[in-house]
Amino acid sequence: MPELVFFTGTMDCGKSTLAMQIDHNHRARGRAGRVFTSHDRAGEGKLSSRLGLSVEATEVTPDLDFRRLLVQELSGGARIDYLICDEAMFYSGEQVEQLARVVDDLALDVFAFGLMTDFRTRLFPGSQRLLELADRVETLQVEALCWCGRRATHNARTVGGVMVVEGEQVVVGDTAVPPTEAVPVVGYEVLCRRHHLRGITAARGGAAVLSPEPLPFASAQPAGRQG
Repeated sequence: MPELVFFTGTMDCGKSTLAMQIDHNHRARGRAGRVFTSHDRAGEGKLSSRLGLSVEATEVTPDLDFRRLLVQELSGGARIDYLICDEAMFYSGEQVEQLARVVDDLALDVFAFGLMTDFRTRLFPGSQRLLELADRVETLQVEALCWCGRRATHNARTVGGVMVVEGEQVVVGDTAVPPTEAVPVVGYEVLCRRHHLRGITAARGGAAVLSPEPLPFASAQPAGRQG
């Protein structure tokens, strides 16, 4: 039976890498899929991982209607067996409902990937609706680590290395560029609950941010954004 599955975890736990792996595995078995993403680090229309891998994707804009789009494509003769939906926390609640209808009405598998909470520890609207509607919720088992070495459980936004708890929910950052006094960089890092509650980032704790540069693949893209 087709399912709506939500894969979630903190930053750096391999969500986008898993999305590409699942897409590869299904295509290798002769299935046809569509890949969607939103606000990816590599730019519009790309699904990328911090390992430096990337694939083409359809950008999810606020006016995109998943069900209408897929009905049009299927009616036109396209073959679609499943959807890969990365950065699903940035989708609207209505778009998540459309994905649920895609599963129920069109019998397509939907694999959604995203953070559960933002830098303020509040649920993203898309993630909240996925938790309410998904057939299964899978928490990724690859543990991201806080700078102190404990298991990271929270996503933090930093400005010039200092943690902030106010601002817009969606702000693209660059975790690969070190901050300077002249140009304070908006970045993201993962922290354990203890250090998130205390606002102690890697910069304040005197440790390196555990978000490395991508591996030196020829197609590697610079890392960025929360996700």
